[in-house]
Amino acid sequence: MIIILLIILCYLLGSISGSVVLGKLKGIDIRKSGSGNAGATNAFRTVGPVFAISVLIIDIMKSYIPLMLMLQYLTSLSEFNLILCGLAAVLGHVYPIFHEFKGGKGAGTLVGIVIALFPESIIYILLIWILVIVITGYVGLSTVLSGIVLIIITHLKYPDGLLSPFGYFTLAIGLFLIFTHRSNIKRMLNGNENQFEKIMILKKLFKKNS
Repeated sequence: MIIILLIILCYLLGSISGSVVLGKLKGIDIRKSGSGNAGATNAFRTVGPVFAISVLIIDIMKSYIPLMLMLQYLTSLSEFNLILCGLAAVLGHVYPIFHEFKGGKGAGTLVGIVIALFPESIIYILLIWILVIVITGYVGLSTVLSGIVLIIITHLKYPDGLLSPFGYFTLAIGLFLIFTHRSNIKRMLNGNENQFEKIMILKKLFKKNS
C-alpha cells in the first residue's frame, strides 16, 4: 500500500512543471512560444539561459529529492520500487495532471533518477551530451545518444549490468527518449531541426579557417 501512495505522490510532484511555475512569475507561458514544449530546451530558446537552468534544476530535483529521501528513510524499499517511483515522476513531468497533460520530454527528470541511483555514470552521459551538441548543435540528438550511452555504461559498470532492475530501466530510458524526441528525429531527417549554432565550436573553427 505504501508503494502505491509513494508512486502517486511522485507522479503529482513530477506534474509540477518548473517552466510553467517560473513562467507565471515572469508573466509568460513557454508552451505558447517556440516549440511549445515545457522543457528546459524550449525555455532556453524562448526566455534565456538563467531561466532554462532554473527549469532544468527543478526538473532534476523532482525525481532526485524523493528518491534520496526514500533511500535514507525507507531502506526496505527495493530497487525496483525506487525505480517505479522515479518513473512516476518522469510520467508526471511528461504528462502533468496540473497542466493539461502537456509537459516536457522527460530528460531532466530521468537525470535525477540516474544521479540518485547510479551517480558514477553522470560524467559519461554529460561528456557525450556536450560532445554531440558541440559537433552537431542538435539537443535532441545529444539527449537520445546520451540515453544510449547510459545503457552501455550500465552494462559495463553497474552491478548485474542490464540484468538488473536498473538495467531494465536504462533500456526503457533509451526507448522512451526516442519516443519523446520523435518529432526532433523527424525534423533532423527532414533537415529542418533547430540547431544551437552558437555552441558549435568546430563549425566556427572551420569558418575561420576557410
